Amino acid sequence: MSVTKTVVDSSESWPALPLSAWADTYATLHMWTQIVGKVRLALSPHVNHWWEVPLYVSARGLTTSPIPYGKGVFEVQFDFIDHRLEVTTSGGETKSIPLAPRTVAEFHAEFFSLLRSLGVDVKIWNMPVEIPNPIRFDEDHVHGAYDPQYANAFWRILVTVDEIFKEFRCPFLGKVSPVHFFWGSFDLAVTRFSGRRAPERPGADAITREAYSHEASSVGFWPGGGDIKGAAFYSYAAPTPAGFGERPVRPAAAFYHKELGEFLLMYDDVRASASPRDALLDFCQSTYDAAADLGHWDRMALEKSPPK
Repeated sequence: MSVTKTVVDSSESWPALPLSAWADTYATLHMWTQIVGKVRLALSPHVNHWWEVPLYVSARGLTTSPIPYGKGVFEVQFDFIDHRLEVTTSGGETKSIPLAPRTVAEFHAEFFSLLRSLGVDVKIWNMPVEIPNPIRFDEDHVHGAYDPQYANAFWRILVTVDEIFKEFRCPFLGKVSPVHFFWGSFDLAVTRFSGRRAPERPGADAITREAYSHEASSVGFWPGGGDIKGAAFYSYAAPTPAGFGERPVRPAAAFYHKELGEFLLMYDDVRASASPRDALLDFCQSTYDAAADLGHWDRMALEKSPPK
C-alpha cells in the first residue's frame, strides 16, 4: 500500500496546517508540552493570572524560559528545527532527547530521567488538564505520533503570529500580558486589561478566579478542535459586555461563535488574504475596540494613540 504524504515548506511563514493531517501529532505534542509546562509550574514563583505557567516562542521552538532551581536555573526547549528536547543549566550542562514518535508515557520517563541526571528533582501532578478523557502521562500509551514537518510548520506559524501579537501589544499603556503559549489549552495569546476588577464568576474555581480577576480583552491563535475544524484566531472579552457579539469587526471573514462566546477568524482565511499581517492586525484591533468601547474602558488613559 502506498502512502501519500504532504510536504510542508519549512521556509513559509504561513504554511498550510490542516487539522486532519496532523491531529495525532498535535495530540501528542499537547501532552508533551503539558509535562514540561508542569515542571515550570511546580518550580516557579506564582505570578498574577498564572503567568508563571506558559511557554514562549523561541528562535528554535518553544521554551520555558529560565526556571529557578537550587543555586541556579535551568531551561527546557522544544527544538522544532533539529527536533529534540533540550535542557540547559546555568552550570553549563546541556542534555537532550530526540523528538520522535514515542508514547507520552515513554516521553515522560525519558524527560524525568534526563532531569534527574542533571540534578533536578521535581514532582508534578501527572493528570493532563483542559482535555476530555485525560490519561495519566505515565500511563498514556495511546498518544505517540510525531510528524516533524507539521511540528515545524506549527512552530513557524507561532513565530509569525508571535511577532504580530507583539506589534499589536506595543501601543497599549495599561497592564498587558506577555505574548505567551498556554500548554493547557495549546494556544498563543496576548491579553489587555482595563485596570478594573471583574465581577467574580459564580461557581468559579480558584484557578479561574485568578485568571479572570480583572476585566480583560484577549486575542489568540489555536490549532482548532471540537466543533472548530481548523486552526483559528480568537478574541473574547471577560466579562463579555452587552452587544459584544453584534459588533461589526474586521476582516469580513471574521464571525462571532455564540457557543464559545468569542470572535473567530479562521487561519486559512488569513493565510489566503492579500496581506495576512494586515488581516490579523485588523482582527486584533477591531475586536479590542468592541471590548473596550462596549466595556467603557478609559481608552484615553490606556492607549498611546487613543481613538478620537
